[in-house]
Amino acid sequence: MKYISSFSFLIIFVLTVASISAQDSTAIDRYTLKEGDYNGIGKWYMGREIAYVMGYQGINWLERPEREKEEQTTKLIKNMDIQSTDVIADIGAGSGYHVYKMAPLTKKGKVFAVDIQEEMLTALMMNPKFNKYNTIETILGSEKSVNLPENTVDKVLMVDVYHEFSYPFEMLMSIKKALKPNGEIYLIEYRGEDNTVPIKRLHKMTENQAVKELKASGFKLKKNISNLPWQHCMVFIKE
Repeated sequence: MKYISSFSFLIIFVLTVASISAQDSTAIDRYTLKEGDYNGIGKWYMGREIAYVMGYQGINWLERPEREKEEQTTKLIKNMDIQSTDVIADIGAGSGYHVYKMAPLTKKGKVFAVDIQEEMLTALMMNPKFNKYNTIETILGSEKSVNLPENTVDKVLMVDVYHEFSYPFEMLMSIKKALKPNGEIYLIEYRGEDNTVPIKRLHKMTENQAVKELKASGFKLKKNISNLPWQHCMVFIKE
């Protein structure tokens, strides 16, 4: 009996190792490494080169006074139709530019401010408004996970950040777990179809590319709200 148990354990162990190896192989095959644009990391996903992450040194650009005029962020917040009970996750929240626009609207809900740079979250918490709202919670994410509780989020906001994800598939799967069944992703990206948008090519995305990538993670485009000056406002839901 001991021999049979040991043999069974060996089979389970081999199958587990094989499964992990297969998963690792799939993950490796998912991305392509090759030279590309100066502003890219040399890593490609579904035909798109991933851009470098903007460091915390770019906080002044995030908080620039002309941002409202250029991006009409007030209109973006209205597009989200935020309810007082909504639980919202701002992925790549940076210094909290959008967080502090959403917090007053979620008095009975919550705003998760997620970023992979501790310096960004520190800057967000140093804002005098931070102690004014008790609905804001900062979350340190990673390259592969938003580190949010499962099935808790009504709306996810990603403003000009998705194209910088080093592991877009894994991040989307992590977001998918965090979203409630009827949850929505608001994917905001500078329009890659429009050459007049004054943003570097790798920091823009086309609707077709976004739809292709999110479909691979089990999302479908609900609508693309076209009322922003330079950006797509694409709303995705689970398939």
